[in-house]
Amino acid sequence: MNPAFLPRALTAGLSTAGPLVAGPLVTGLLVLAAVLAPARAETLDKVSFGTNWVAEAEHGGFFQAVADGTYKKYGLDVTIVPGGPNSNNRMLLIAGKLDFFMSANTLQSFDAVANKVPLVAVAAIFQKDPQVFLTHPEIKITKLEDLKPLTLLVSKEGVASYFQWLKSEYGFSESNVKPYTFNSQPFIVNAQSAMQGYVTSEPYAVEKAASFKPNVVLLADYGFNSYSTLIETRTEIVDKKPDLVQRFVDASVIGWYNYLYGDNKPANAMIKLLNPEMTDELLGYSVSKMKQYGIVDSGDSLKDGIGAMNDARMANFFDKMVRAGVVRRDIDYRQSYTLRFINKGVGLNLRPKN
Repeated sequence: MNPAFLPRALTAGLSTAGPLVAGPLVTGLLVLAAVLAPARAETLDKVSFGTNWVAEAEHGGFFQAVADGTYKKYGLDVTIVPGGPNSNNRMLLIAGKLDFFMSANTLQSFDAVANKVPLVAVAAIFQKDPQVFLTHPEIKITKLEDLKPLTLLVSKEGVASYFQWLKSEYGFSESNVKPYTFNSQPFIVNAQSAMQGYVTSEPYAVEKAASFKPNVVLLADYGFNSYSTLIETRTEIVDKKPDLVQRFVDASVIGWYNYLYGDNKPANAMIKLLNPEMTDELLGYSVSKMKQYGIVDSGDSLKDGIGAMNDARMANFFDKMVRAGVVRRDIDYRQSYTLRFINKGVGLNLRPKN
């Protein structure tokens, strides 16, 4: 399978995982949820949702929906199971140990079809894939091709995925590529280099470590139109429990509106409990960049609501990946997603008017 290439989801769905155990992180989350959201008398449907990395702002809307009681308003008792370098929540979804999973990008959905894995994407929380290249401030970038002469620090997963698109669409060559090992120091010391990253985190980390503000080149703005942070579930759940899927999608969307535009302190408190290395400063930075670059709420989501997807864009991205040699032409990519639960304008009233 093609691995996810985002920095915090590189091995999602690929490593060997053991049985799901309620460890201290999950236990802490449940305790905090109980404190923040009072128990209600009615019976709630228990739902487990696995993320693809440790708790962070990029998962904020889901935590918000737990923390402010939105999931409970939709009749759901949701347990969020954080991912990480030694976890494999996507495999737990496939094995029936989780009900939903936060998939990194559309390529994972195509990969499921290619490998006959019965998963389907039911919503795309990020309208833009957050993959970026960073350059030193003295390097003037006016177009994507300006990156070509630089030493490009790209992970092996990136070379196998988005870099193939750079080759087919923009004529990039692997001759200038050097391995990126998620250490920013080689980039910091070489002004003639560009480093892959995530728009909501790596620029912040570089600025803190090197005392300069890097330029940011968002690949989504140059045609890499993969959806990101998709909600995935098993096809059997879609077939047998469509009402459950609809309620989970709707409540998650509401959670994301409230996290971006409302009081997100409850969600951030949960994130910091689960990930003590997370700071208020980084959380604030990540949210501001999601807004600035339209990562969550832009394009089709402005009229159809957060989580939007459409057939034309899926077809376009599939064609690009076929031309790049990343996916096979003979797979039926339309099996990788469904529009049944989205594009209904849920939560549009929560977006600020100005």
